[in-house]
Amino acid sequence: MMAGVVESLLADLRAGNLEAVAELIHGELFGDFLEMATHLLDEGYKDAAAVITGGTLEAHLRQLCQKHNLPLEEQAQSGLRPKKADQLNAELARASAYSKLDQKSVTAWLDLRNKAAHAMYTDYSRDQVALFVSGLRDFISRVPA
Repeated sequence: MMAGVVESLLADLRAGNLEAVAELIHGELFGDFLEMATHLLDEGYKDAAAVITGGTLEAHLRQLCQKHNLPLEEQAQSGLRPKKADQLNAELARASAYSKLDQKSVTAWLDLRNKAAHAMYTDYSRDQVALFVSGLRDFISRVPA
């Protein structure tokens, strides 16, 4: 999760897009990542907002897995490895942690997060990121971990 955030933020920094954001972040203390994402979005930084919101989503999925006693790792040839967010989403829906409709929303949000983390910035809009933040805020309140 954090690697994607760091990669996206590094790409923005190299492109010169984050100098003002760094000043904003250093100037204020954010206790809530969705508040930070909303602030960044309001300041015109949709890509950083998307990455932060995506990280928040993944953290919530992991917490839901723990709540529902679902493993976060799986066996691979090289040993244990973390499960991908899509797999966690499918397992949570199968365990009735949330509905199939919620599962589809999470799938769409993970796609947006992947696009943001892999510098596909023209594949989504500011409005889609705003819906992601709002939808995730609602999801977390309806499906607490």
